Amino acid sequence: METENIQIQIKTFFGLEPILAEEIKKLGGRKVEVKNRAVNCEGDLGFLYKINYSARTALKVLVPVYEFKAFNQHQFYDRLFKFNWEDFMDVDQSFAIDATVNSETFKHSQFVTLKMKDAIVDYFQDKFKRRPNVETKYPDIKFHLHIDRELVTISMDSSGDALFKRGYRKEQGEAPINEVLASGMLQLAGWDGKGNFLDPMCGSGTLLIEAAMIAMDLPAQIFRKRFAFQNWKNYDADLFSKIKEFRINRVREFTGKIVGYDIDARMLNAARMNIEAAEMEDVIEVKKQNFFDSKKELFPLLMVFNPPYDERISINDDDFYKKIGDTFKTHYPNTLAWLISSDLDALKKIGLRPSRKIKLFNGKLETRFLQYEMYEGTKKVHKLEN
Repeated sequence: METENIQIQIKTFFGLEPILAEEIKKLGGRKVEVKNRAVNCEGDLGFLYKINYSARTALKVLVPVYEFKAFNQHQFYDRLFKFNWEDFMDVDQSFAIDATVNSETFKHSQFVTLKMKDAIVDYFQDKFKRRPNVETKYPDIKFHLHIDRELVTISMDSSGDALFKRGYRKEQGEAPINEVLASGMLQLAGWDGKGNFLDPMCGSGTLLIEAAMIAMDLPAQIFRKRFAFQNWKNYDADLFSKIKEFRINRVREFTGKIVGYDIDARMLNAARMNIEAAEMEDVIEVKKQNFFDSKKELFPLLMVFNPPYDERISINDDDFYKKIGDTFKTHYPNTLAWLISSDLDALKKIGLRPSRKIKLFNGKLETRFLQYEMYEGTKKVHKLEN
């Protein structure tokens, strides 16, 4: 694998591709190309380390190493058996395979995964008279198999565990928001750490912690112990150490406030445990507070939250979303508020026209991420004053 000019594919969630593309450009990626749920680019080995360590909206960072066409399972196995696997792993290393399959020829991802595993094991057995072990939980080397019709692409997974696993989540609620989605929402909402931030229904605190990490410019994976690329043959420990040091030296002081409300004491306890694990107790404040009884206390203020919606947490209150709109209007003047929900009918009860609508997925649920702009007086008056 050349250290100069590696082809890289970075996976993300639907709707976050433009945010990820911006992150990649800022980190020094070249030939950045936005795809569906992914961004392709070029960079060197140091850049590969940088994305894994720093990119907030990356789920997986893949490096394609082999591409071919196969029209049946024999061709598939044969091409894989003839590949130089020892360039990418040793016989003493364990491996695992993830597969994404979209093909009439190869219909079952488990079958092709098994065939690829057989080809790798048979290759080493044939050449070295020894077989590497398959280890699904903690493999040394992780391969990603992608089949689109007849086109087969084999990639090295440089991340290992998915990058939403930041390492600070000790407790979670009934419907925690994914860390990558949370960070993407904050960046879509324009949060840059200037001003103050409120999550009025904070649950286990993911949005609060991601907001603090953005505000302080903390690398997304500062708490991660291990990446898959550290087991690669071309791993450069000194280079990775320098990249981490450079990024940590860029961490900045945050002078605003990040506050979370919740009415559930159990959730607040979970949030406090996660905030403590992220070493953010001095930056984030959480308190037991019903949003519907609250008033704006921070100026200026950005609000982003993930209210309950019936598919994930049942709501007993028919007027729940109406109360959100009423609280916006009466208690939060001159505020920019964003919320995510899959309950499109309930969203209409907010009674305010959103100024932006973005389609996102929370797990398998299709949602809308909506922006509401609250002004004192009418929008017309506000525009005249500015």
